Amino acid sequence: MKLVTIRDLLRAEQWVKNGFLVLPSFFAGNILEPGVSLRLFLGMVSFSLVASAIYIVNDLRDAPADRLHPRKCKRPIAVGLVRPSTAISIACLVAAMGLAGGFFLGTNFGLIVLGYAVMNLAYSLYLKKWAILDVMIIAVGFLLRIHAGGALVEVPISMWLEILTFLLALFIAFGKRRDEVMVSTASGAAARRSIQGYNLEMVNSSMSLIASVTLVAYLMYTVSPEVMDRIGSTRLYYTAFFVLMGMLRYLQLALVKHRTGSPTRLVLEDWPLQAIIAGWLVTFALIIYAH
Repeated sequence: MKLVTIRDLLRAEQWVKNGFLVLPSFFAGNILEPGVSLRLFLGMVSFSLVASAIYIVNDLRDAPADRLHPRKCKRPIAVGLVRPSTAISIACLVAAMGLAGGFFLGTNFGLIVLGYAVMNLAYSLYLKKWAILDVMIIAVGFLLRIHAGGALVEVPISMWLEILTFLLALFIAFGKRRDEVMVSTASGAAARRSIQGYNLEMVNSSMSLIASVTLVAYLMYTVSPEVMDRIGSTRLYYTAFFVLMGMLRYLQLALVKHRTGSPTRLVLEDWPLQAIIAGWLVTFALIIYAH
């Protein structure tokens, strides 16, 4: 089996999502402490392996529908490059490696990784059939990522980080659903049950609503007295410029360019989005670490 096929089977590009494990340490200002970066790296590897196992299960279940999709038809299982029995063996192997590594790094971290696996297995096999619930589960998955990152380095998760992570993940999930609604409408193929619970008007309205709530929540976070006291700066609101730019860019990609099928691919391919994220990270880091 070719390395490219294995990479595509594991959906290695989706491992970028597990960068959310770093956020608790980044915001706490302890990411430069000895040993923290190594534990976070190993934690991301563990989480990524478990996530890849779930992706394989999902692709096995969705193979018939994927063959009718203009992009998903190229997935290794759908196109016939990987036999189901081989895919199941690989899924079991990477899941075992990821879970073993997770519990080696710490019981709390391992339990969160296990909880993520169980939730997403249920999602892939059944729960994604239900509109609204499906995007909520995706958002909860990102909450589990930040809690996993906090457990790795014993950093408590703030209310603000939970709220903002959930809203951002929900916003992106609706963007992905928008793409699926458009593909289903254009192809005329029967959409899966959850997609039948959406239409463009509903998805566009939801994205606009969540974008507004997210920006307001972020501004409240930046001017919160407790946050300013903890960080030791009153200039955190400067970073809201990049958050607004990022939300507007994503809306532009969704509503104008119709490019929200894979949020991860957007981050890897869209240079304006990369520049906005880099600007936010640099500005935030300067405020936290160089004040």
